[in-house]
Amino acid sequence: MLTFGLIVNPRAGIGGQVALKGSDEVYDQALALGGKPRSPERTHRALAAVGEELAACHWLSWGGEMGERYLSELGVKPEVRGHVEGVPRASDTKTAVTALLAEDLDLLVFAGGDGTARDVLAALDRDVPVLGIPAGVKMHSGVFATTPERAGELLKSLINGGLVQSVLRDVRDLDEQALRDGRLEPHFFGEMRVPEPGGYLQHTKVSGRENEALAVQEIIADVSERIQQQSRPVILGPGSTLLGIKSALAMQGTLLGFDVWQQGRQLGTDVDRRWLDSQLHQPIVVLSFTRSQGFLVGRGNQQLSAELLRSLTPGDLWIVGTRTKLASLEGRPLLVDTDDPDLDQSMAGLMEIITGYEDRLLYRVACHA
Repeated sequence: MLTFGLIVNPRAGIGGQVALKGSDEVYDQALALGGKPRSPERTHRALAAVGEELAACHWLSWGGEMGERYLSELGVKPEVRGHVEGVPRASDTKTAVTALLAEDLDLLVFAGGDGTARDVLAALDRDVPVLGIPAGVKMHSGVFATTPERAGELLKSLINGGLVQSVLRDVRDLDEQALRDGRLEPHFFGEMRVPEPGGYLQHTKVSGRENEALAVQEIIADVSERIQQQSRPVILGPGSTLLGIKSALAMQGTLLGFDVWQQGRQLGTDVDRRWLDSQLHQPIVVLSFTRSQGFLVGRGNQQLSAELLRSLTPGDLWIVGTRTKLASLEGRPLLVDTDDPDLDQSMAGLMEIITGYEDRLLYRVACHA
């Protein structure tokens, strides 16, 4: 089951109706002028668009208006990790994000505007995908879905195994006081990884379908370049795409075995579990998955021990596969079966799949079909 977090800035958008060019810094003034926040209604719209799949996830949230309310209205009871007294401030958003990220989140959903995006960015301490529900006055950042309904559709697609890209998008904001003085002063604050619709890319399409051979070559180029930038040992698993990567690195690679590369030389050929466990320290592992069945770990790659897999940190497991190969799963998740149920459970969630040159999709991994 995927674990999503929800944080809502309940003040977001209050300044727009009363022409105050923002919300957080002018909340009391906007409220006195009759302004109403946009975030409650737009959060509800986004979550409602997920449909019955909303209950298929494990939700974490902050209490009341900062998240719990909107899920409860749709019949989903989240795990509440904290509450805020009075009107929430930017510091409350940061506190809530920090607390939720202490959990094993697959995706953080937030509702607000550019100011809220900045607060989320400031609290991020690891590369967790983030999706913004647009609810502010200023939304120059690229981390928001185009509409609340589109945010809901993206969540639904992630849950159902759709093709959803993983991309870096800017967090930008305008200086609110400068804006009120008639000056546009945008500032760049950083980037966050976000999900976006991920159909077949134009440059790899032929008659509406992916040119899989071209996509494989793009994967090979991307991964072989990344490997050559590493100082750590890289374990390359079985499969034809992996064999292509091995060839690009001038390795004497095996089609069905595990081969190891480090800093321009081949350390091992068709190695077994004992060799991998005894000879390597902090490796990177590159794997593909079985077409149609979707096994990532547990079929044809038993050379990887539970101890080695458990030692991998986020970013140490690189998964490769074309969109066509993912589509062969018909929405079913990738599967792990290591003979260690706790490890299987820890590997479940959203993982990034390398599907082309500098092209990534987010896809669900599960420990059972």
